[in-house]
Amino acid sequence: MVTGEPTPERESGPTALRIVLGAQLRRLREAAEISRADAGYAIRGSESKISRMELGRVGLKERDVNDLLTMYGVTEDEVRGKFLEMVRRSNSPGWWHRYSDLMPDWFQDYVGLEEAASRILTYETQFVPGLLQTEDYAMAIASHGRPELAGPAVKRRVSLRMQRQKILHRPGAPRVWAVIDESVLHRPIGGRRVMLDQIEYLLSVTKESAITLQIVPYQLSGYAAEGAFTMLRFGEPDLPDIVYLEHLAGALYLDKLEELEVYSRVFDRLTVDAETPDRSRQLLSKIRADL
Repeated sequence: MVTGEPTPERESGPTALRIVLGAQLRRLREAAEISRADAGYAIRGSESKISRMELGRVGLKERDVNDLLTMYGVTEDEVRGKFLEMVRRSNSPGWWHRYSDLMPDWFQDYVGLEEAASRILTYETQFVPGLLQTEDYAMAIASHGRPELAGPAVKRRVSLRMQRQKILHRPGAPRVWAVIDESVLHRPIGGRRVMLDQIEYLLSVTKESAITLQIVPYQLSGYAAEGAFTMLRFGEPDLPDIVYLEHLAGALYLDKLEELEVYSRVFDRLTVDAETPDRSRQLLSKIRADL
């Protein structure tokens, strides 16, 4: 008989909880030597439904989890109660729910995972990373350079970005390691004043030990990576590293070991090509003086 309790999780958001729950249900199924097809049949579903549940790609229903726990031999009321409580919490809307009308589903998943990450590694070639943007800089981007014409939807997009930045100031904040192309700092987003404030802000936040910024100089630009990407790493053992690639029509989430190894090597190469954190701060100071 299988009696495994759900692994205690930290203060994770609903997206992370869903993935953790799915992984724990997979372990219970495998320990009970039950196939995905048989488990799917037991909950009036299919093998692919069980696969999606175990990968955390769909919401979990209490009735389905109840039936699966019975099938997997989990009979203790206390253990079942903990699983079902996690199901309820995984289905509660995240703080970003009020912005759901502005966010495609693929980006809602990213915001949920970003909130649960313990380390965020990001490389940017066009803009300052979203977590490090000032409000005026974010508004210049969101309004396509016309902040005076920004309507309610644009202002709410900027508000969403500012809300995301709160993860940097909470207890147990993720460590952020950002590498940016030097061209980002010479691109006059929002004009001179906005860029000056943005550079001042980068100089300020990089004094914090949890935030590391490196700048890839012009002469080494474009060699290590072809485009922007973000790698999320998690403290939870059931949450695999994820590489996030955004494009005009959506986003890709890469989590296969061979894919992660490629992007880990690329990020390592970028940190070698880039100026050191101290030299990067000196470069920021020089650009500030030039402005």
